Amino acid sequence: MIRDFNGKSPKIAPSAFVSEAAYIVGDVEIGENSNVWPGAVIRADFGKIIIGNNTSIEDNCVMHGATDVTIGDNTIIGHGAVIHCHRIGNNVLVGNNATILDGAEVGDFCIIGAGSVVVPATKIPDRSLAVGVPARIKSQLSPQQLDELKLGSDIYTKLAQNINGKASKTKSAMQN
Repeated sequence: MIRDFNGKSPKIAPSAFVSEAAYIVGDVEIGENSNVWPGAVIRADFGKIIIGNNTSIEDNCVMHGATDVTIGDNTIIGHGAVIHCHRIGNNVLVGNNATILDGAEVGDFCIIGAGSVVVPATKIPDRSLAVGVPARIKSQLSPQQLDELKLGSDIYTKLAQNINGKASKTKSAMQN
């Protein structure tokens, strides 16, 4: 379901895929070829939420913020993640059930491990692997891990394009 709130309407790129079972409300922008899967909630009632291009918001994610939230390009937000932060960069993988809290910022080319909690106001530098509760930087990403980030984003973009082609009538109805 896509809803207006306080005069703000979600803006969704025509090439994006949004599941009919997702809930998107308020001042949200979703970029080209991005995808939002069933059960995801993107609620921009306090601040704006901007999601870049080729970014995947997987099943049952929750995105909300006390201030503006920006998610970069080619990023995967894993199943059940809670995003309540300021910024997640480009080419990032946020693992399943990870939580990123108020004011936190994740740089480009990062992996946040499944189940990790990035506490408020934490800054995760570019090319970092952060894991644990609270999340701590374990290492810098290897060339292989960097390649895997790109591959994951490409896979989800293609999957969503395949679904989008078959669901274009549903998508058109949702955006009107």
